[in-house]
Amino acid sequence: MATYNKPILELVQFDKCDVPGLIELSASVGWDYDEKEIGTVLSSGKIFGHKNAEGKIVSSAALIPYDSSLASIGMVIVNKEFRGFGLGKETTKKCIESVSKDTTIMLIATEEGKPLYEKMGFHTVDSVHKYICENYITISKPMNNSAVIMEDFSGVDMNEILKLDENAFGDRRSRFLMNRIKQSEKCLVVKDNNGTIVGYGLSILGPVNLLLGPIVAPDLQTASLLIDKLSSKHHGKLRIDVPSGNEEFMLLLEKSGFVNVSQPPIMVLNSVNMPPRNKTLYGIAAQIFG
Repeated sequence: MATYNKPILELVQFDKCDVPGLIELSASVGWDYDEKEIGTVLSSGKIFGHKNAEGKIVSSAALIPYDSSLASIGMVIVNKEFRGFGLGKETTKKCIESVSKDTTIMLIATEEGKPLYEKMGFHTVDSVHKYICENYITISKPMNNSAVIMEDFSGVDMNEILKLDENAFGDRRSRFLMNRIKQSEKCLVVKDNNGTIVGYGLSILGPVNLLLGPIVAPDLQTASLLIDKLSSKHHGKLRIDVPSGNEEFMLLLEKSGFVNVSQPPIMVLNSVNMPPRNKTLYGIAAQIFG
């Protein structure tokens, strides 16, 4: 722990010049944020935090505002040597103050962070299931329905993806989703026989895992096929965070080699519940994005 009572710290908004320091802070708590992931966060929202007298980043919290009435908080980190000074509360409060009081604010809490968020007025409304896979096993049957086509996203039907995502997630995420697709290793779309996009899925290559999500699909079979297409040629670890209520899908994941390693709570502020969703969201983008 720090040997002084009150360190000299400055609460600032970070920019691209701070990416190396944010990566270092992330690594100090065992998280795997890299340059691309932080770049997507910065281009989609804001990151606040503290720097000490030497300019070292010792805390962070990110706020991702979506198009109308929802925002997500994540990347709440405090350097171990600077805990106990209220930095997590200060950075989270700064995020909350950066949007209107009418905005529903959501976050996916760590076990350590949950008591702090409860004191700030957040309450638990749901949970997600974090799944990790060391060795993927293909079990999905080939798509033989000629009325359904799966292909790489070409960029021409962005509005259809945004609408699908809005109904699945609960708010339109124009800026974030365009940035996320640019970052993605692969973006697949599912079309019906009229050429209408009815589902989509992304994979994001990080330093530790290939992250699968968002996964939006009209049914369980399509969701499973998206997972298979995104996963089958990857040599390395896979990760997907699945919203609750997808028990049958989670059973299929477990048959494919995924293991449920945690079930963190979804918490909200300024609302009783999350915005309504249409039950087509099988995998979230990442915990920071909700």
